Amino acid sequence: MLQKTSGGTPARPRPPASAGRALSFLTAGVLAAAGVVALAGNAQAVGALGDAAAAKGRYFGTAVAANHLGEAAYASTLDAQFDSVTPENEMKWDALESSRNSFDFAAADRIVDHAQSKGMKVRGHTLVWHSQLPGWVSGLGATDLRSAMNNHITQVMTHYKGEIDSWDVVNEAYQDGGSGARRSSPFQDKLGNGFIEEAFRTARTVDADAKLCYNDYNTDGQNAKSNAVYDMVKDFKQRGVPIDCVGFQSHFNSNSPVPSDFQVNLQRFADLGVDVQITELDIEGSGSAQAANYTKVVNACLAVTRCTGITVWGVTDKYSWRSSGTPLLFDGDYNKKPAYDAVLAALGGSSGGGEGGGTGACTAVYTQTSTWNGGYNGQVTVKAGSSGITGWTVPVTVPSPQRVSAVWNGTPTTSGSVMTVKSAWNGTLAAGASTSFGFTVTTNGNTSAPVVGACTAS
Repeated sequence: MLQKTSGGTPARPRPPASAGRALSFLTAGVLAAAGVVALAGNAQAVGALGDAAAAKGRYFGTAVAANHLGEAAYASTLDAQFDSVTPENEMKWDALESSRNSFDFAAADRIVDHAQSKGMKVRGHTLVWHSQLPGWVSGLGATDLRSAMNNHITQVMTHYKGEIDSWDVVNEAYQDGGSGARRSSPFQDKLGNGFIEEAFRTARTVDADAKLCYNDYNTDGQNAKSNAVYDMVKDFKQRGVPIDCVGFQSHFNSNSPVPSDFQVNLQRFADLGVDVQITELDIEGSGSAQAANYTKVVNACLAVTRCTGITVWGVTDKYSWRSSGTPLLFDGDYNKKPAYDAVLAALGGSSGGGEGGGTGACTAVYTQTSTWNGGYNGQVTVKAGSSGITGWTVPVTVPSPQRVSAVWNGTPTTSGSVMTVKSAWNGTLAAGASTSFGFTVTTNGNTSAPVVGACTAS
């Protein structure tokens, strides 16, 4: 883990690839799939929010605070349910560069390392924002401020190069109300309207692969503020300014409900040629009314092809920035709320098992681990949900004329076109814990990926 550095900030070392382990083989029979369509080589597991969203071609993430990762229930719920994380505060300017050109990445690194260890994406939040700025930034003159802004972008993005899926390059640069004007900030007041474009161009020179996003609130429906952001994005796309996505924070309550034109608004931005993402979703309320509002948001995203994912702003109500409004999917004791069930259902998912008497949900995710001329090895990772399990069962179908020649770390049985793999020595899993089984396939000319069905826990 890198600590404080002065001056140039090196990129983080990449974690080594997992070493292979010796495996004993169990013979399996010939499998022939009938009319089954593989889903991009991924499991069609639907026992958790991230898995269900992935089956729809989206991600489902949450904001994470580093100081809560040591809480077992927090970490297990995070690991079992989400496939993307956004650092809640740890990547903001005051957290990373409290003194000029002296960077402390320890807390942010902890989140990124945790996400990587679980195969989650990371959204970087945020590089340039008027709030949570250390005092030294506001005291700079224009020339120094420009240099400091570009240096901050460069050092932070270099440190995490290759590890961040998308960055909120600029956050909340527009005023509320009916003016559609830019917000007063050190950047706006001293650098002028061009600071947003400059920030995006600098970011692209540092990382050519990360998606670069603009992020704001109260832009979820069509209004003066969202129109101003729309005009900026349209101008950027026309002039080749590198912008890949627009984030809609989507903080809703009774005074600011889900707008009736939410989907239409997302679509008009997508039509400009950018991805759209719901980046900080929370909806105050409870019961069926809250659940219905969450359903509206998920359905709107699913209806827009370029809506690539949803992030809720926190794991549990008790740590929400507006906890009194109970705006999240899990209550203060990490129990699933009706809103959780509604979101999972909207994504096409199901719980995959009960959660009482030692029986919990589980999910299954497929990865091709190696390939050669005429065959491949596949691995299925089985993960327990928010409570422990004592056994699991996963169906696997491979397309004809592929042939499964061996299975390890599981007990297979074959019925027609489906091989059902049950846990062997590795059935007991604590909440959020995972194990895996694998198999070898002879392709016989068909290289399509297998389809892995929903995990059933016992």
